Parts: sequence; C-alpha cells; structure tokens
Amino acid sequence: MKKKAVFSWSTGKDSALALHKILNQNEYDIVSLVTTVTEDYGRVSMHGLRVELLEEQAESLGIPLKKIYIPKQCTNDIYERSFENGLLEFRESGVNNIIFGDIFLEDVRNYRLENMDKIDMNCVFPIWHENSSDLAERFIDLGFRAKIICVDSEVLGKEFAGREYDRGFLTDLPQNIDKCGENGEFHTFTYDGPIFSLSVDCLAGDIVLKDSRFYYCDIINKQ
Repeated sequence: MKKKAVFSWSTGKDSALALHKILNQNEYDIVSLVTTVTEDYGRVSMHGLRVELLEEQAESLGIPLKKIYIPKQCTNDIYERSFENGLLEFRESGVNNIIFGDIFLEDVRNYRLENMDKIDMNCVFPIWHENSSDLAERFIDLGFRAKIICVDSEVLGKEFAGREYDRGFLTDLPQNIDKCGENGEFHTFTYDGPIFSLSVDCLAGDIVLKDSRFYYCDIINKQ
C-alpha cells in the first residue's frame, strides 16, 4: 500500500523534478499539493506568481491544491503557525508524510525537519544531495519548460528575469551561480513537462524591482 503524503509545491523546477521522481517511484500517494500564498497580494509567497496560474498548474497536474494563506510582511512565527495549522487537517486524516524539493541547504532541511516534527510529520527529500548541474540538465532533457520569475539583483542582472530556463540561460549564468538557483539566486515557474496533462499557456510580462533587491517578472496567462 502506498504511503499518503502531501507535497510542498513551490511552482518551480525543483518541485517539478522532485514530484516527477516521486510519481515514478510509485511509493507515495500524493493527496494534495500545499502552497503558501500571500493573502494581500493573491500571489505565491517568495515566487510572486499569480494564484490563478498556481491553480492552473494544479489542475494540469491532476492533484488537489491546498493554499495556505499568510499576510504580507509575515513574521517567521506567523508563517510557521500558519503552515502547521494548514497541515493539521491532513495529519488528522492519517497523512504523515510531506515532500520537499530541497537539494543541498542543510539549514533549510533541518528547519523543515524541526518544524514538521512538531506535528508528527515525516519529511521526504527525493532530490536531496543530487548534483545541481545534473538536475538542471535532467529538467531540460525530460521536456520540462520554465520561466525565470524572480532574480536576486545582488548576484544577477534584470535581464535574466522572464527568460526561459534552458541551456542558453544556463550557459549565460556566472560561474559562481548554482544552476538550480538553490542559494536563492533565482526562482522559476514550471509551465510544461511530463507530469502536466496540458501546458499552462503563459507569457512573461512586466518586470519590477521590489524591496530594492529582487526583480520579479509578472508571468501572465495568454488567455
């Protein structure tokens, strides 16, 4: 019997690769995606993606979506409490596994382990310690497609925002930048690939600078 799990879905390429691996292993039954959304903006927290596109992703994946709402300028305590409360309904129904797409940041992994232990949930990291360059190549080889939705201006220029995550993008990255942006250098929105039934029909819109640091590209639906 498969083990029931929820999937912490960021909307980006690492989540897509982790989900692809989990689905192919056939060990877990994914009962829901779980994504934090900033209530005041109607956008995915951190990535800044419009919630309508998140919903289209989930529909194409064929997996239910649980949105966990947090306020703007959210403190860490409020975030943790909101996330844990959002998971309690799953835990109370017998779901005790949560899957993350982290690759190598030990502090992030330990943070997740510590917080999920509070509600007796087991953390699963399917692509943990895999090589970032190999993951980037695998993502492209598998036929996934993604756009760069956010870049950190301290390490990358505005011109990287809104680009396709493809080999041209990887070639243009400075040598000190992780190919998967695992250190927060950039974030992505995955809109097509082998785990999707239909491509999310989208295009890159306006690019704005927020918090005097991050360039966000407003990904919009073509329809």
